[in-house]
Amino acid sequence: MGTPASEKPTILTACQPTSHFHLGNYLGAVRRWADMQDDYECFFGVVDLHAMTAPYTPADLRRNTLECAAQYIACGLDPKRSNIFVQSHVTGHTELAWILGCLAPLGQLERMTQFKDKSKRIGQSVGAGLFFYPVLQAADILLYNADAVPVGEDQKQHLELARDLAQKFNNTYSETFKLPEPLIGKKGARIMALQDPESKMSKSDKNQSSTLYLFEPKESIRKKVMSAVTDSGSEISASDDKPGVSNLMSILSSLTGHSYEEIAGQFSGKGYAPFKEAVAEAVIATVEPLQARYQELMKDKDALNTVLKEGAEVAQKRAYKMLAKVYRKAGLLERVR
Repeated sequence: MGTPASEKPTILTACQPTSHFHLGNYLGAVRRWADMQDDYECFFGVVDLHAMTAPYTPADLRRNTLECAAQYIACGLDPKRSNIFVQSHVTGHTELAWILGCLAPLGQLERMTQFKDKSKRIGQSVGAGLFFYPVLQAADILLYNADAVPVGEDQKQHLELARDLAQKFNNTYSETFKLPEPLIGKKGARIMALQDPESKMSKSDKNQSSTLYLFEPKESIRKKVMSAVTDSGSEISASDDKPGVSNLMSILSSLTGHSYEEIAGQFSGKGYAPFKEAVAEAVIATVEPLQARYQELMKDKDALNTVLKEGAEVAQKRAYKMLAKVYRKAGLLERVR
């Protein structure tokens, strides 16, 4: 018998439906989330409202939202053990964001690294949503009173904002929100770009040879791995002066469970080609069952929509309960249903 959901700590995490997951997403995040489903009450959101902060095509957003849900399930998130929902399907995310936004210091939002980086690239046409979206992200977390949030090192700043806003609300009105703790993965949590191992693997990389997508053709995966940047010499070892080889070793270790020492011993004196071939084979062996499951899911969109409907119903009950408490404490008249 598992622990009843009401007795488990709650986690909330989400992905934007912008494109298919890449290997870094899987190893650093989604695979870990799947392992948490028995120990936590899990809310996994598809944050379609966040995807509106950059230029997009409406039809693509709708398609990508459904595909993101299919990817969640293909990667091991079980609708019977967790709640998978679409952000815009749950009343409360944007409402709580407004209340938190009224407490958020302007200067703190201006210092958010992602806003500074993206606004530099976009220029004067940058939308206010990009500036405000960390507050919406805080609302996503606090709406479910999450105990913890699985995050990468580069996302800690946004979680700190959520904690700060929770604390500010608690101090301004009364104790209401938990201060969510970060759950940061270790091994395999930061997979780097294949063509630039000093940068993190990313969907937005201009050189798409740097990024391994879970649902791209197997021969494409093999080609990208075999052309990955390595380093001078031919020794297979993990060190600061060999970022390319270290990254491939991290991938292989994460997929096979073999230690860096075991990998170094296995390929001692063999050069880069056999090593890269082993990395490619490990990636392909990992993605094959995920791809098969994804294709199966996408053939039955009615079933996928049912999963999202049921997930949203559970999320909405939780959201209404928290939002009613927040409204009352903030002095808003109780809504009549």
